[in-house]
Amino acid sequence: MKNIRILAVAAAIATQFALPAMAQEQQPFATIKQVDAGVLNVGYADEGPANGPVVILLHGWPYDIHSYVDVVPLLTKAGYRVIVPHLRGYGSTRFLDAKAVRNGEPAALAADVVALMDALKIDKAVLAGYDWGARTADIVAALWPQRVKGLVSVSGYLIGSQEAGKQPLPPSAELQWWYQFYFATERGQAGYEKNRHDFAKLIWQTASPQWRFDNATFDRSAASLENPDHVAITVHNYRWRLGLVAGEAQYAGLEARLAQFPAITVPTITLEGDANGAPHPEPAAYAKRFTGKYKHETISGGIGHNLPQEAPRAFAQAVIDVDHL
Repeated sequence: MKNIRILAVAAAIATQFALPAMAQEQQPFATIKQVDAGVLNVGYADEGPANGPVVILLHGWPYDIHSYVDVVPLLTKAGYRVIVPHLRGYGSTRFLDAKAVRNGEPAALAADVVALMDALKIDKAVLAGYDWGARTADIVAALWPQRVKGLVSVSGYLIGSQEAGKQPLPPSAELQWWYQFYFATERGQAGYEKNRHDFAKLIWQTASPQWRFDNATFDRSAASLENPDHVAITVHNYRWRLGLVAGEAQYAGLEARLAQFPAITVPTITLEGDANGAPHPEPAAYAKRFTGKYKHETISGGIGHNLPQEAPRAFAQAVIDVDHL
């Protein structure tokens, strides 16, 4: 009966997806909880029935948990418990050790998710994300598949390595990564520290050129970028990708495994917006990396990089679909 109920609600949500895209946006998350998990004290939203199947939604840079403000109620109505954590360097998430390295390397963010699952006593969950969140979800699915029931990844397979980062790209592709090179300089770090609000808004505009978000929507998420560790973690992430800084020894083994570009075996749906203005691979370039049950969907209608906030119904339906793939 439980499966029948979930599938029935999923069908109802699928019908709702036919409604106009300009649905009224939900209010911000009412309560942010805090829990010690690994090296962090993590701030997270926890919505829906406590005994429901768990979905963990992971946000990107420079966004925050409000990318999912319209996705969450769709999933909770379908019976899911939905966890939406602030990544390290965002919102109310803080390091437990004031002297800890403000490390932004990909394996560290993935280890944070596993530590959060452990702290919340979640054995297995559907993971879904975009941008940094998609990369993090990909890594957890690749290295800890026993913890992942299903995966929804915007822009597909985003696992990389420092060695791969040494390879030059065509000039047009390098141009899209302008901010990575900016962050490689001390001027860039100082500029982001001084202008993070305007910088983030520029990224939102260029990554989603057809998304007409208002100032209130942007400001709500931009508040999370005031985290005292945000700039250091952002800069470390992009410098690490170029091999300009080292990671931490505790993650070296994980990064070595990721450098082999491991296959992802868990059921997966990859998504792409038809107007994504951020650097992203073509779906055909990564399909073979997913060796379990798999399908890809391109979401039309001028949908950019922040797909869950721009197309929340399609994103929520992908989460429900992958749970039954």
